[in-house]
Amino acid sequence: MASTFSNLGLNLQATGENSGTWGELTNVNLQEIDNAISGVVTITLTGNTTLAFTSNATSTTFTDEAGRNKTIILSGSLSATTVTVSVPNIEKDYVIINNSGGTAIISSGGSTTVTVKTGSKNYVIVNPATTSVIAAIPDTTPGGTDKQIQFNNNGSFGGITMGTTGQVLTTDGTTASFGDISGGASWQAVKTSNFNVTAGEGYFIDTTSTTITATLPASPVLGDFVSIIDYAGTFDTNNLTIARNGKPIQGSATDLTVATERAGLTLVFTDNTQGWLLQNN
Repeated sequence: MASTFSNLGLNLQATGENSGTWGELTNVNLQEIDNAISGVVTITLTGNTTLAFTSNATSTTFTDEAGRNKTIILSGSLSATTVTVSVPNIEKDYVIINNSGGTAIISSGGSTTVTVKTGSKNYVIVNPATTSVIAAIPDTTPGGTDKQIQFNNNGSFGGITMGTTGQVLTTDGTTASFGDISGGASWQAVKTSNFNVTAGEGYFIDTTSTTITATLPASPVLGDFVSIIDYAGTFDTNNLTIARNGKPIQGSATDLTVATERAGLTLVFTDNTQGWLLQNN
């Protein structure tokens, strides 16, 4: 009875076969198993490459064949060239580390391949039943360009351009982008005369020379707010009037007079029943 061969091409010796060389063949088999489990090989790429692999028919001397190794390190200086690295079409897994300078397409001869970009790595599995190479880990090559924030873009990396100084990363639930910090008042220059208030703004108000009326927005919505501070400590002598402009203040259909020295307050709009409510005072 003749030898048969395993998936890895190991010599499965029949009874009574290879008398005198049985031990050497067994040792070669063990070394080839060791390569498949923990072997590391470096391949310098200059173009399309096929990793060596043959069955151990009668050899009693171990040969380190690239296609048997567990880890394949691709080196070279391909300058962004794309090359195909052909691995044996056998049930086997590989760790591919691509330092070649080009893109490596890992193939076992079929149409399903795995692309490993330069500077990245992947763990691939060969399925000989379909002549395909499958990526066990998604592509980890950064997306976008230099100085961009990376994000998961439907299973691949994408990039968001960095914002300007003081901006933060925000999202509307669908798209991420950089924007200005929101949530606090946008403070304005000191007011010294009557003015119309804009929601979301803060005002330093100086009533040293005269009383001042600040008129609230006519069509506020839930959550609109305005902040006010007595700039010169003169609200007690020259009062500030906050004109309601048709909406209640504290549930009352009257304007609000502020007559407390150094007063600081924030009004937040609720609805047409209670109108503007004091958040602090």
